[in-house]
Amino acid sequence: MAAVVSSPLSIVNATGLHARPAANLVNVAKQYKSDIKLVYKGIEANAKSVVSVMGLDVSKGDQIQIKADGLDADEAIKAIAVVINSGCGEK
Repeated sequence: MAAVVSSPLSIVNATGLHARPAANLVNVAKQYKSDIKLVYKGIEANAKSVVSVMGLDVSKGDQIQIKADGLDADEAIKAIAVVINSGCGEK
């Protein structure tokens, strides 16, 4: 089964994916069995690791993609896209 990749998503958080929004995103990713990565400027980060997500150094307005491989890949991408589009739990 090939990996599924999302359309590009813009980060809406004023501070990008810093600690709290990264933790919120990781908590959603951990609910899925699939291998899930965030892709930014060709670099892939484990979406189930706060340190890995923060290591991408994503800022407001940056475009990222979600890549998932596994039985629940489609569901995982949809759920994480909702979290990103809603600001990862921040106003």
